[in-house]
Amino acid sequence: MSKKIYNLVYFLKESKTLFKIDFFSNLFSIISIGLIFFILSLVLLGWRVSNYIIEIVESEAEINVYFDLQLKEDEIKFLMEDIEKIDGVSHVTLVSEKEAYNRMAEILGKEAHILELFDENPFTPFIEVKIHIEEVDSILAKLEFIKNIDYIRDNKNIIDRLQRILIILKVIGVLAIVAIGVSTLIVVSHIIRQGIYNNRDQINTLELLGAPDTFIGFPFLLEGLFLTLIGGLIACLLLSLTVNLGYSKLSTTLTFMPLPTKDRLILPVGIFIITISGILGVLGSLFGLAKHNEKN
Repeated sequence: MSKKIYNLVYFLKESKTLFKIDFFSNLFSIISIGLIFFILSLVLLGWRVSNYIIEIVESEAEINVYFDLQLKEDEIKFLMEDIEKIDGVSHVTLVSEKEAYNRMAEILGKEAHILELFDENPFTPFIEVKIHIEEVDSILAKLEFIKNIDYIRDNKNIIDRLQRILIILKVIGVLAIVAIGVSTLIVVSHIIRQGIYNNRDQINTLELLGAPDTFIGFPFLLEGLFLTLIGGLIACLLLSLTVNLGYSKLSTTLTFMPLPTKDRLILPVGIFIITISGILGVLGSLFGLAKHNEKN
């Protein structure tokens, strides 16, 4: 047990020495890796926000059905019952003129005084239909056969656009992960090979003494791991600062758009960045060591 601890301390000291030997090159590499991972974190952040908004919109999916204003109260009731019988409809509510006015006033907020310019209430009553979004097409088709319906307003176009945006963000995210993975592997493997070259005399001595490749290479592996982990931590710090600075502004500007909490944004993305940075650090180091062993 004491031998393992001694070796670990030795490996840590050696990796620290390796870092100091080419300090400025390693420092700039850490900053570069940190900025690269920060860009990736922003892409993932946009991915999560878009996905969250789509989930909220889908869970609150509704259709507004406007009917003939000449209908009597009992006729409106029968109409609502017919709509509620359609498969995929979860709930039906009658929204009065006054409630429609109040809802718009709430949406407009400070600009609600615009509504006072109208002599009469410009809004008409409608039936609010809560639906399962995946069945929206069949619901709309069946509504066309129901009498006394003048107009149907749905948010399917908005959801379709959001889904297309999410697909684009996912593609960008995958491409970003691949590009960042390849670039990080190249940077780390180059640093490791440079470190091996700078310490070639010491490595040759250890090889002559019979030291195994794992013993010689482990400090270099730790160096690559530390480089990417520190870069990942820098990216997480920049991400946290960006979210904390921009979240309140977005919340006040986009009051109509639901946003996930800051913790739900930062924590999962941060964990992913740290994990992927560690994996890439180890892989990059192994790649650099493998290239050195091939030459030998």
